[in-house]
Amino acid sequence: MSFSTAISNHYSQLLGLGSPWTITDVDVNIEDMRVDIVIEWPSGKMLHCPECGKACSLKDHREERIWRHLDTMQFKTFIHCRVPRSDCGTHGVKTVKVPWSEPNSRWTLLFEAWCVKILELVPAISKAKKILGLSWDEAFAIKKRAVKRGLKRRVVKDVEHTGIDEKSFGKKERYVTVFNDLDGTRVLEVAPSKSAEAASIVCASIPEPERGKVRAVAMDMTAAFEKACTEAFPNAEIVYDIFHVEQMLSNAMDSVRRTEHKALMARGITIFKKTRYLWLKRPERWSDKQHDSFQEVNTAFSAGKFAQTKIGRAWTIKESFRPFWKFIYPGAAARYFRRWYFWATHSKLEPIIKVARSMKAHLDGLLAYFRHGITNAYSEGINSKIQDLKSAARGFRSFPNYRIAILFSCGKLDMRP
Repeated sequence: MSFSTAISNHYSQLLGLGSPWTITDVDVNIEDMRVDIVIEWPSGKMLHCPECGKACSLKDHREERIWRHLDTMQFKTFIHCRVPRSDCGTHGVKTVKVPWSEPNSRWTLLFEAWCVKILELVPAISKAKKILGLSWDEAFAIKKRAVKRGLKRRVVKDVEHTGIDEKSFGKKERYVTVFNDLDGTRVLEVAPSKSAEAASIVCASIPEPERGKVRAVAMDMTAAFEKACTEAFPNAEIVYDIFHVEQMLSNAMDSVRRTEHKALMARGITIFKKTRYLWLKRPERWSDKQHDSFQEVNTAFSAGKFAQTKIGRAWTIKESFRPFWKFIYPGAAARYFRRWYFWATHSKLEPIIKVARSMKAHLDGLLAYFRHGITNAYSEGINSKIQDLKSAARGFRSFPNYRIAILFSCGKLDMRP
């Protein structure tokens, strides 16, 4: 199709080109459903040095480059240009910046912005790439550039409450460490493994001048995390997370249940069969069927006798710790803990005793909850979202790709070009 001034003006306005950039050709290929637009900087026109901004002469033009642009109707659209180079007396020969794209990009600003929006709405690259008309590698490259752009723009300031948690990654029990800004509800950084070194890496996402403002870090009772966070944030208290403490008690309860159930089954007593999740869930979350199962157990042991069994004692001790978190003042919570601790350590249930002693050794971190009121609930929610990302991607083989996916979806970054 022949080129005309009207078409040139049409695309110049659509692309927002300023003088002296000129569209010299527009080729519409009906068979391939493709539009190719050629843009030139006329010879003899002065330009500006990209380093200092001084007006200088044109040195030459580089070899032709091609950028993908937003589609024209249903036609894929590409921009072609031999980018000019300036001849600056101070900085020498430099390639100028083009107004339609960022440096080292194969896409225009508008096309890349559109891709970022689609990738935010469709986390699975395998699906998003079909909408965008790109390969998997091209779509992921745009996502990677978006995260890099967002991290460069991100401001980490006045962060007071943070959370650090682990998340499984792939097979063979591999983990990553995820560091969250609990006030800003965003992921700040992700590092491979769950070591002290990984914790130090993620803590460094808060600039050193800002680290003294961190007042508390929510975490589980991992010595490596505590060591790294104590060193990184000298003014912060360690707050042991409610959900991890409850998980420890639930695991201890389940250990007692397994041992006792095995012994009872050997004697032909099957009343605890298929009741595992009954004892792990909170009673207010029981289904009607689970309420019936609990009544059946109580009936089988007659009134009051269930509480005297090992399973009954372990479950009652686990449930009786929950009021600890409802206190307002640390002193009152500490007094409650001492009574509960005496009961737990005299229960003759070794898994319960072990957890109770561990909790006493970390009592300061438990009581810190009443001063800050933070938990890793947001971190657990992030873990759920990360699991959705893994499912959508059908797993991640590469940690860098995993990190990019997490920061893209959970980092609250400004990623638009």
